[in-house]
Amino acid sequence: MARPSSALLLLHSSCSSSTPLHHHQTRRSPHGQSSFPIRTRTNPVRLSIVEAQADVRKEDVIVVGAGIAGLATAVSLHRLGVRSLVLEQAESLRTSGTSLTLFKNGWRVLDEIGVGDDLRSQFLEIEGMLIKSSDGRELRSFKFNDEAEGQEVRAVERRILLEALATQLPPDTICFSSKLAKIERAATGETLLELGDGTRLLAKILIGCDGIRSPVAKWMGFSEPLYVGHCAFRGLAVYPNGQPFEAKVNYVYGRGLRAGYVPVSSTKVYWFICFNSTSPGPKISDPSVLKRQAQELVRSWPSELLDVIKLTPDETIIRTPLVDRWLWPVLSPSASSGGVVLAGDAWHPMTPNLGQGACCALEDAVVLARKLAGALESGPSSVQDALRSYGRERWTRIFPLTIRANIVGSLLQWENPVVCTVRNNVVIPKLVRLGPLLEHTNFNCEPLK
Repeated sequence: MARPSSALLLLHSSCSSSTPLHHHQTRRSPHGQSSFPIRTRTNPVRLSIVEAQADVRKEDVIVVGAGIAGLATAVSLHRLGVRSLVLEQAESLRTSGTSLTLFKNGWRVLDEIGVGDDLRSQFLEIEGMLIKSSDGRELRSFKFNDEAEGQEVRAVERRILLEALATQLPPDTICFSSKLAKIERAATGETLLELGDGTRLLAKILIGCDGIRSPVAKWMGFSEPLYVGHCAFRGLAVYPNGQPFEAKVNYVYGRGLRAGYVPVSSTKVYWFICFNSTSPGPKISDPSVLKRQAQELVRSWPSELLDVIKLTPDETIIRTPLVDRWLWPVLSPSASSGGVVLAGDAWHPMTPNLGQGACCALEDAVVLARKLAGALESGPSSVQDALRSYGRERWTRIFPLTIRANIVGSLLQWENPVVCTVRNNVVIPKLVRLGPLLEHTNFNCEPLK
């Protein structure tokens, strides 16, 4: 069972030093799930040189964004004795979304920051993978530990992961309703932030963990992520009396269309449908319409997939365009500029085809925290050296994974009938080896100390 929300004492304030800090409990919907309102994206930010003023609140480390990267970074810093302030524009934790898959590299990080065992107790370990064609024919079956010894795979609800991370932080760490309006470089070399309510904060170190449309990344000169030509439906089915599936990832491949579903817990099953589309299409806010569209795409596919979708509460279904950003050497900006640095999707959005988006964000968190903690006492030049070192180390890991995830997705979205026939009858049954495809999960998570 999920940890009760009453365990979460999170700051809800404008972050003004003259405003009292108020704690509140996370709220729950009538269905028992947390309800977290989301505010609109931040206004554009701009760069200028300003003088620090007396009404500015000063902080050593400010993290923008209370998602997976932001919370994991704050927790990692906290475990190293470094206090940070986390700014989140929403009124509470933004736990929209369904589930995400964590491989052993993600679990190594979660163990290091102290939440691994708590999460393991709530989610099933996935033992293998089953691949079928759209007509229901089995193409290949794998067991993870036969292919890659020591692998650990679990699908984790995003809501529960964020709550587990947030409970590791002191109660005055996360500042909600803190919408970033402006970023400026102070004459001291520090970074001045102005929030939507006029609050001004001065940060020695600013860590942008504010997602794929990151204003911090935009301020640093990064381009918008690019649409890769596919969209995805996602949902979380609920089986009150227990879900019937084995602990396997189930994939179904069609022409320009693929789907998958995986047990999350004894009562929940995560699913997705990925389809080719020349454009992301209009935003649809009615979840019942999204559900009908998802069902229509796979109406003639195996019945168990249709049953999973049918048992999905409408409000859990989302549709998103898949995007990524390739960090070309020399051409792309660096991960850091002065005392400003990026982590997670704000720096390296990638498609979900390798299941590495959340895992890499967790990796970023521990690497960045370890480097920063060792440099903070030595002065600004040491901090900037540490941030540059983080960027170099992580770039060699992130850039190849982003490209690889893109290529894998493109190959799996083939539409040509001849190519799909070869894929289903030759490539998958006879040529694919899972072990080499999981080598990227061999991340050496050094201790936080």
